Formats: sequence, C-alpha cells, structure tokens
Amino acid sequence: MLRFVIDPGDNHGVGVAFTDRVDVSGRGLGDVGFEGFNLGRTDEDPTVLEHVESLRSQLGLGPVMVCHQIHGNEVWWVGPDDVEGWTPQRYLGDSIEGQPKLPIADAMVTDLPGVALAIRVADCMPIILADPKAGVVGAAHVGRVGFLAGVLPAAVKAMREMGATELLAWLGPHICGRCYEVPAEMAEQVWAEHPATRAVTRQGTPALDLGAGALAQLESLGVTAVGLDPCTREGDDFFSHRRDHGAGRQAGLVWRACDVQ
Repeated sequence: MLRFVIDPGDNHGVGVAFTDRVDVSGRGLGDVGFEGFNLGRTDEDPTVLEHVESLRSQLGLGPVMVCHQIHGNEVWWVGPDDVEGWTPQRYLGDSIEGQPKLPIADAMVTDLPGVALAIRVADCMPIILADPKAGVVGAAHVGRVGFLAGVLPAAVKAMREMGATELLAWLGPHICGRCYEVPAEMAEQVWAEHPATRAVTRQGTPALDLGAGALAQLESLGVTAVGLDPCTREGDDFFSHRRDHGAGRQAGLVWRACDVQ
C-alpha cells in the first residue's frame, strides 16, 4: 500500500508518499488488472474510493486532489475555490455523470495546508516537488511525452512564481531503462536532446531511462532531487501498463500538514 513515506514532522511540515499495488491486507496479487491497491483507473473498479479513504486515514490527509492527466505540460494551481467545491467523488473524475470535469493538467501546485496533491501512474514517473520552508508543494506526471513537452520546467517555474527558492524533488517508482524499449529512431531523437536518457534493454535494444533524464533536468533547473529505484515493470508489487495493459494505478502524493511548522 505505502512504499515510501516522509512524515511532515520530519520535513518542515511537508509530507511525501508513494504507494504500490500491495493490498492493505498484504495478500498476494494476481498477474493482471486492478487487483490490489488501485488508486487510478475507475471505469471498472468500484473500490477506488475505498482505497482513497484508507490512504487518507492512514496518512491523516484532507482532500486528495487529482487532475485529468494527458501527457502534456499544463500546470494547475490548486487554490481555495478548487478545494471548497471538492468532494470525495471528484476523485473519480469524468466517470461520474453530471460531475464537473477534472482540470486538464499534468502538474499541480499549491501552498494551501491540509490539501494533498496526487499523481496517478502505471510506469510513468510520479515526481514530487517541494520547498518545505516556503510551504509550496507540487506534483508532476512525467512520462516520455510529458517529459519532452517540458512538464518539469513548467512545474518548477510555477512553484518559483509562488515563492519557492530551495526546491527538493523525489522521483517515485517508474519503468526503468532496462525495460523501456523504444524504436531506434525515437531513441536517437530523445538521446540527442536529453543525453542522460540513453539506455539499452537487457536484450541490447534501444531504450530510454526517463529517471536519469529527469534527475539531470532537475539538476539543471537548480532542484535537489532523489530517485527511488523500484521498476514498476519488473515485479508485481506495482501496476504496470507495459506489463498488464489496462492495469490500475499507484500514486505519488504531497501535502502540507496543518499543524506542523
């Protein structure tokens, strides 16, 4: 359920968490689909809200804000009006008839306490950003398309406009360079623009290491970043779109606690 957590009390009031696919009971998982602690795909899984509520209870979270991710570079500043109209059902997004559409974005930022930002993924990178002392937090959905579109520079720019000066970042579990095979022409194009992404699979075919690319880009932006190693495709502890097409989603979350300075 929870793969990695930073308690707000240890991080100037900013909490960070990454989930996995392991069921809250610790039971073994099947090979495909939504089985496990799914926090994303809702069209065929009625348990998502139960999982969100379980997560909120365990981490002491307020509203868990999500966006409609499209592999772009739009940044949503989550303000008071957004939170005021938020209900738990909003997490299910456009699958609920008559409900307001989720904002289209691939990064979210806020300086509001008591509000969690959640990015949902199944091989893409959930990247958490924060300036704990300034009280500004952000979360980005970073796959190949969004990375090339500049979602990370856009998120960093938005946070600095909100007063962040000393940004930290955490890269959540994602598909590794040994598993992310791409066509040779695509690989050459990405490598030319982002040399740190150069990788090969175990079979020696062209691949992309988006984690290395993101770490290099964040460093160039003046962000201190830490990468987490687990590959989502290599084991069944994580949902993986490449391994199980149509799988559920794990999440990366960040929040400012209301009562920690």
